[in-house]
Amino acid sequence: MSILSFQNVSKGFGTGIQRNEVLQNISLDVAQGEFIAILGFSGTGKSTLMNLIAGLDVPDSGTVSFKGAPIKGPGPERGLVFQSYSLMPWLTVGGNVGLAVDAVFPKLDKAERNAKIDHYVGMVGLSHAKSRRPSELSGGMRQRVSVARALAMNPEMLLLDEPLSALDALTRANLADEILDIWEKDKKTCILITNDVDEAVLLADRIIPLNPDGTLGAPVTVNIPRPRDRSAMNDDAQFKALRVKVTNYLMDVGIAAKVEDTCALPKVTPIHSLPAVVDEAQEGGIEQRYLNFSQLHKIYPTPKGPLTVVEDFDLKVNKGEFISLIGHSGCGKSTVLTMAAGLNPISKGAIRLDGWNVEGADPERAVVFQSPNLFPWLTAKENVAIGVDKVYPRASHAERQDVIEYYLERVGLADSMDKLAASMSNGMKQRIGIARAFALSPKLLLLDEPFGMLDSLTRWELQEVLMEVWSRTKVTAICVTHDVDEAILLADRVVMMTNGPQATIGKIIDVKLPRPRTRKALLEHPDYYKYRAEVLDFLEEYEHGSKPKSKPTTIAAE
Repeated sequence: MSILSFQNVSKGFGTGIQRNEVLQNISLDVAQGEFIAILGFSGTGKSTLMNLIAGLDVPDSGTVSFKGAPIKGPGPERGLVFQSYSLMPWLTVGGNVGLAVDAVFPKLDKAERNAKIDHYVGMVGLSHAKSRRPSELSGGMRQRVSVARALAMNPEMLLLDEPLSALDALTRANLADEILDIWEKDKKTCILITNDVDEAVLLADRIIPLNPDGTLGAPVTVNIPRPRDRSAMNDDAQFKALRVKVTNYLMDVGIAAKVEDTCALPKVTPIHSLPAVVDEAQEGGIEQRYLNFSQLHKIYPTPKGPLTVVEDFDLKVNKGEFISLIGHSGCGKSTVLTMAAGLNPISKGAIRLDGWNVEGADPERAVVFQSPNLFPWLTAKENVAIGVDKVYPRASHAERQDVIEYYLERVGLADSMDKLAASMSNGMKQRIGIARAFALSPKLLLLDEPFGMLDSLTRWELQEVLMEVWSRTKVTAICVTHDVDEAILLADRVVMMTNGPQATIGKIIDVKLPRPRTRKALLEHPDYYKYRAEVLDFLEEYEHGSKPKSKPTTIAAE
């Protein structure tokens, strides 16, 4: 029996030439107790679809029905959890959940009310934090409060609008597991909006892609038996097959159709070869142990005494090697990177690059941050030119323009060089950041979660851009990431850090997958899941703190 039905639903915004058709001819039936994952990417209309179900918006044509009756507005039978927490900051955890209890059960006496609040706060594992206010909670805990508040309305359908996307990888995985546990207890109908393929496969009975043109793709049934174990799925043949199928579909319809008001990711030969000034800047340098982290420590003073964040970080990197640095939030990955960039003083030990100690910031070490940090009033060209003018002071103006245009072309911005940064999407801005870093012709490229703020499709797209440009320059590179697939896709070696404080290298694996690499080819390579299992097993060892379940293997770098 269908509890929710879309019949030829279309929805758009604006008028005339400004009209944007977001959803087109959507027809969908959801069975009672079913868990549906709507999988799509930024701008495809996922939240618009969710707003129609929640009754926060109405279709332009067609009907959205709940239990056979058209939806005409919000109702307690449809509990909604947004991407942002939307909590009342002056209320405690119990107070925020109590708002929902009071709205749905206004006649409860004090004892019954408190019992209900305790029940739902306990369901999301926050009994110990019931009296805390949102400002005292982590992002994951705040989102748990949002889930508890929605559950407290005792809805017949739970609507989850990308509730996990703002969380770090570990918190996201843990909260996804909790949502799955809650769903399995009473089998409420659940609709999840997500841009994460693994999340959709883990949670859903059916995955329904939302195409860039606002239509629905063919539903994919997830036949993996329940209960599903996140770790075990890495070795599950059905999981692997579904992952490949859904990822390939999204890349085919998404990347092919994605438009950011710029040209498509180029496969054309650039209008000129690598500029001579770049060739000259890349000459020379030692090959072995080109970058040397020696007994590196980072210690911060605190009122309770010195706090050692990173301890005995020892790593030798050869020239042209690509290193991925991975670990849980707070393990010191970015601290190591900022010390290598010269932006954070070294407390003890040393970093040597090309035979010289790293001291202070220098354009020979280019950094791409999670946020692109552009000057919004400058064009793409002008943002890149700031570094290029400094690095090539003896080059002619024409030669410097050649460098700027070459790298902007390489990252797919050939048609957008003269656009202001302020007018660009986050994905386009990050392309400029990548172009700017490569245009410095650095000895060392440092990437600090460069795609962490982007949706999955844009992230996949820019990973391939990064690999294409890196394959031409072979600059020595270190990328900090929390994404296991990204770490393996990019790297020659994956360096795994233990949890802090006193974080250090716990394990290093050599990734001997052929280059050039693509995400599609990677998912189908027979060794890919072996590497993935190694990294996941290590992260699981440190999931609950700085001490592993058992001592991990430390492999010294060559």
